[in-house]
Amino acid sequence: MHVLFIIDPLPLLKAYKDSSVAMMRSLVARGHTLSVALQGDLYIDEGRVLVKSTPISLVPDADLHAHDWWRDTGTAVEQPLSAFGSVLMRKDPPFDMEYVYATHLLEYAQAQGAKVYNHGAAIRNHPEKLVITEFSEFTAPTLVTRDMARIKAFHARHHDVIVKPLDGMGGTGIFRLRQEEPNLNAILETLTHDGSRTIMAQRYIPDIVKGDKRVLIIGGEPVPYALARIPLAGETRGNLAAGGRGVAQPLSDRDRQLASAIGPRLAARGLLLVGLDVIGDYITEVNVTSPTCFVEITEQTGFDVPGMFVEALERAVAA
Repeated sequence: MHVLFIIDPLPLLKAYKDSSVAMMRSLVARGHTLSVALQGDLYIDEGRVLVKSTPISLVPDADLHAHDWWRDTGTAVEQPLSAFGSVLMRKDPPFDMEYVYATHLLEYAQAQGAKVYNHGAAIRNHPEKLVITEFSEFTAPTLVTRDMARIKAFHARHHDVIVKPLDGMGGTGIFRLRQEEPNLNAILETLTHDGSRTIMAQRYIPDIVKGDKRVLIIGGEPVPYALARIPLAGETRGNLAAGGRGVAQPLSDRDRQLASAIGPRLAARGLLLVGLDVIGDYITEVNVTSPTCFVEITEQTGFDVPGMFVEALERAVAA
């Protein structure tokens, strides 16, 4: 199978810990071939969705901390997305309008026979922070609004609250508002752009000190291990990008309950790979754009997460 990755520029990837690179290595080990393209390489010409892509190979035994772990194996080719055995959308956020347009192109390509994962419409219809409101029985008290008075009332009711933008990633823009927060007005004015931008507020979950767990769901089934991202001392955010320490651990009974309730429903909508963010007993985010943590879980537990993904991809394509 010829697999196209729509991805960020390869020289920018940290190959030694990048989940997309782990997918590539597992695909090649199973005899599949690879091409890569940037989001901007997608286009429509006379109704057909095409892409300018470059075939690549992986360098055997390469130092993944260096930048020569792959080679171009041919010149760039322009062809329909439907010409590939499968297309993996692995472009990282920001989820801006260019990303939204790309999901439309992917959706149109699927109508023309392309096999895209995650599905373009499914990515677009599941904004990663907002989608948790569909599963409110599994979330801490949550408010979504641009109304600062409403947020202040929520804060007064729950005393200890997390506020965050809906389009952030890696922990950017997240604030903890304790009961006596002298900068409350300034923080809310900044995050809501003086009431013109919608944000999310959630009751603070003390179990964050035990880690913000990433629970991966592949083809509707959970990976048996999560990666608990433990915050630095004095830090509210467990994100690895914010300095969190990743510790793999078996799924708890609650983790499995959440994954079993949510995973099959999302898989049925075209989300082959999902990353639940779980703090304590609650989901806080549903990652659908480019979920990560494959490498950390695999290295710490020996469970082959990329292999599980590739097997699920092969089944999805064959279905």
